[in-house]
Amino acid sequence: MIKKWTKKLKLDKGFTLIEMSLVLFVISFLLILFIPNLSGRQDNAAATGKDAMETVLITQIDLYKMDNNNKAPESLATLKQGNYLTEKQLNRANDLFNYSEGVLTDKK
Repeated sequence: MIKKWTKKLKLDKGFTLIEMSLVLFVISFLLILFIPNLSGRQDNAAATGKDAMETVLITQIDLYKMDNNNKAPESLATLKQGNYLTEKQLNRANDLFNYSEGVLTDKK
């Protein structure tokens, strides 16, 4: 009896076409569900990062004003020179925002 089962098991050497198709269908279905959801999260993270950078800049401009008799910094580079911003923050700020006469605006 055991010999019959071992002989039968040796004949089954792989998956059927139906089994393989079913597995590929399930994987494809899961990818269709999850990929659009992941790309939306990346856009949301970028927007949140920009908002956070704007908050940092406004706070540092206010700190500069408090330390310099309510005088606004001439540029974002002035904030860097006064150690209100790091080099990385300055580069990011220059990529995202315009600063002129104490007013911070978005680059579009």
